[in-house]
Amino acid sequence: MNSRRTVLLAASLLLTGCGGGAVASSGRPSEVATAEPGTPSASPLQTSEPEVSAEAARVQLPGLGPKTLAEVPSDARQAVVVTGRGANSPKSTLVLYERTATGWQAGTPWPAHNALKGWSDHHMAGDLRSPIGVYGLTDAGGLLADPGTKLPYDQGSGFTSPGTGFEGEPLAGSFDYVIAINYNRRAGTSPLDWTRPLGASRGGGIWIHVDHGGPTHGCVSIAENHMKELLRALDPDLHPVVVMGDAASLAR
Repeated sequence: MNSRRTVLLAASLLLTGCGGGAVASSGRPSEVATAEPGTPSASPLQTSEPEVSAEAARVQLPGLGPKTLAEVPSDARQAVVVTGRGANSPKSTLVLYERTATGWQAGTPWPAHNALKGWSDHHMAGDLRSPIGVYGLTDAGGLLADPGTKLPYDQGSGFTSPGTGFEGEPLAGSFDYVIAINYNRRAGTSPLDWTRPLGASRGGGIWIHVDHGGPTHGCVSIAENHMKELLRALDPDLHPVVVMGDAASLAR
């Protein structure tokens, strides 16, 4: 990454989303989030993959109702399901599912944080809620070197995370590893790209990133060792998506 691009990306990071919003008078970075269905790739399935009907595969993702299941692309063979404890809760659980010939197989559940005020079906920038929906996972990055992911990975100083969180915890290291959630962003670009197809008022910069011990401004966060494990597991050939929201909303 050349120096000019690094400066531009770092500047954008201080103006947008989960990747380090503008520092308010409280000294806390201001993440932004929003909720609009993503549009993961619809590439044909490889002939070498096990054949499972889309309907059968979707039905076997637990906790998801017909409305949510209908948003899961038929070619998605990895699904990161983030289930919030409640509509207004900042705590959730993350599970990576992989689709096999016998259906979706669950990985280990990991504790996670989401936004301070919980979840939103139509988040606007600054409402401190995480977006509900199904979004593609196509790009990653971080302050530290690529831990071995198959996703495109952008390393750079733009992922520095300053300030403190809602509970006074330091945010340093939160963006050592991140996965961009394709809400109001341009897929196929660095997580630091600030293009907002729905407009700035709808927020953006929603990531899965390293947990800092408290609620986020819109992102989902998990422990660093789990973050690295997730990065290594995700495979763009399997068209991974994240399915996220409080339990009641996902069950619709």
